[in-house]
Amino acid sequence: MVRSLLGNVDAQCHVRAAWARAPFNVGIATGPSGLLVVDLDVPKSQNRKGSSDAPDGAATFAALCERAGHDVPDTYRVRTASGGMHLYFTAPAGVRLTNTTGTVARSVDTRAWGGYIVAAGSTTPTGAYEALSAPEAAPLPLWLQTILQPALKPAQTPSGVAAGQSRRYADVALANETRNVAGAQPGARESALFRAARALGRFIAWGDLPRHVVEQALQEAGQGAGLSAAECRSTLRSALDWSITHNSGRREAA
Repeated sequence: MVRSLLGNVDAQCHVRAAWARAPFNVGIATGPSGLLVVDLDVPKSQNRKGSSDAPDGAATFAALCERAGHDVPDTYRVRTASGGMHLYFTAPAGVRLTNTTGTVARSVDTRAWGGYIVAAGSTTPTGAYEALSAPEAAPLPLWLQTILQPALKPAQTPSGVAAGQSRRYADVALANETRNVAGAQPGARESALFRAARALGRFIAWGDLPRHVVEQALQEAGQGAGLSAAECRSTLRSALDWSITHNSGRREAA
């Protein structure tokens, strides 16, 4: 049984009374607790057989950190019952991040508003949740926040306004995002490229910009900032595919 706990005196009394009768597991509502937890999964085939050709979430996340120019963050972490890992971060003030599945990378999910995680010390039929470090969560890294925070959507084009206005808006956005990528500093280059592709993908979905024009502009900007051609292609492909899929049909017809 999992019970969410509130940090007040009444809740503490209820907890003491409950634990006096039997042990219970603990669930943490991540959003209200000011937390974002990165859930590094283990492939199901690896859970069952002890090996898998697919990389686990920890390996994938470490590779992502390296590509972003950072070490894996040093923060409070918990080994999950399945053998995966929970990395705890304090959520940024004024930003309401939600749960994600596969947005960061394969086998890398997040829990924030609308989600919860099982706390260390809990035991389930599949195993125990074990704390692996001192209980202090680091702030969410900015480069990771840029991946998790959805790009702002432009205002809807009013009915009757010529489509040329929307195309001009798209051209300005392309120039701005390209400039942002080209001027990105070491350690923030890939996240800047990812964010720009997410922002511009909607214009491809809406027919305002051709995909090859966006890809060429951002590829050149990314390489000019110091990223390799392969890094740019991989980041652009995943970010544009996601943005196009999630923005198709969202703008009302004029």
